[in-house]
Amino acid sequence: MNKKVNGMKVKWKYSYLKKDFNEIEYTLHQTVNSSQPILKDASTKLLKSGGKRIRPVFVLLSAKFGEYDLQSIRHVAATLEIIHMASLVHDDVIDEASLRRGKPTINSTYNNRVAMYAGDFLFAKALESMSEIEIPEAHQKLSQTILEICLGEIEQIKDKYNFDQNLRCYLRRIKRKTALLISASCEIGAISSGAGSDIQKCLRDYGYYLGMSYQIMDDILDFTASEKELGKPAGSDLIQGNITLPVLLAMSDPSLKEKIVSVYEGINPETVKPLINQIRKSQYIKEARRISEEYLEKSLKSIQELPDNEAKDMLILIAKNIGNRKN
Repeated sequence: MNKKVNGMKVKWKYSYLKKDFNEIEYTLHQTVNSSQPILKDASTKLLKSGGKRIRPVFVLLSAKFGEYDLQSIRHVAATLEIIHMASLVHDDVIDEASLRRGKPTINSTYNNRVAMYAGDFLFAKALESMSEIEIPEAHQKLSQTILEICLGEIEQIKDKYNFDQNLRCYLRRIKRKTALLISASCEIGAISSGAGSDIQKCLRDYGYYLGMSYQIMDDILDFTASEKELGKPAGSDLIQGNITLPVLLAMSDPSLKEKIVSVYEGINPETVKPLINQIRKSQYIKEARRISEEYLEKSLKSIQELPDNEAKDMLILIAKNIGNRKN
């Protein structure tokens, strides 16, 4: 297998999962299809927007530790990706974002009301897809995960422009925003293939720690990556009022905190560029990377006891390359 990785984009065309992954793509398009033109257009655009599909990847790889049956696992993989898509639509409404991956968001193409209904439609489609799996434990885990994601979206709204939040608040928010869905992808993939409880726990922990690292890297890249790499303006989180880890750490410097607070007092986004550059060059980016790397180390440690196979090799490879990705 060619294991060359460019950031997080594993070249699946060289992977032993290529055929299975193509089946997931087909299942995704079939699942989100709708006779309603706007919903069909919105869903199709989301599918074609260049997502990394890491959640389906983790479902497939985790299922390799049990009785692997693509015809059932594909519905689990599609479900987790569609839930992710739905949460992105809702996030874009909350953030009033106009671009995602360099393309217009659903809310900017239509309006917030249509976007919210499109997100709800995708959640419903995800549950419909999961109904193909007759394993109560998998459904319970999925329900818990959706509940936590919803709580995370409320917290994201509540914490916007909140300069008094601490590290614990931030970590809890990204846990619900990102880590739990990746963790669930790993765990439900294992559950659905009948893998043992010890293996389920290893994969659940792996997904959680990797998801935390992944989101922290996202927050770092918002400052360090180019607009072309991000598919949106650099510093978008800062401008939208989201207090991410680099910003949270930077606010320990009183002079930087004063500048950050001033951003939310009506300064034109163009004048934010010097502040973004200042944070980009600061020690706080390095500190945020250190925290991300600590989570990655825990992620790798979590799967040490898993049986050695090609799926485990891929899980290790993906984790090791999280820190090198550029978008």
